[in-house]
Amino acid sequence: MEAYNFETTIKPFFWVASEKTYSVCLNAGTYKPDIFDWRKDEGFEGNGYDWASLAKVFVSEKKTHLSNDIKFDPEADMFCAYSTNPESLKEFVLDFKKACEDEILIQDLFLKAELD
Repeated sequence: MEAYNFETTIKPFFWVASEKTYSVCLNAGTYKPDIFDWRKDEGFEGNGYDWASLAKVFVSEKKTHLSNDIKFDPEADMFCAYSTNPESLKEFVLDFKKACEDEILIQDLFLKAELD
């Protein structure tokens, strides 16, 4: 049996550890652009801000217990979530990635996302 590899499991998200905080990032436009296509007439482009809007809905709907631990710092070309608690951030990214792979779930969450 192949050993579990966190960094492989979360791809194309990637983990960044620094002295006091941990981040999980995604180069915007490289993963699941179709999620944002069906609301592009509203201004969604799939940029880092759009990913953060989607992630905020995910946390508020599915991971409320993480809402105080997970913060967002998106840029136009990058989504970034960070925390001082690495376990909370790992839980977030693993479950957010699973949600992104579930077309029905992610579309339902995206209906509630607001343009930033």
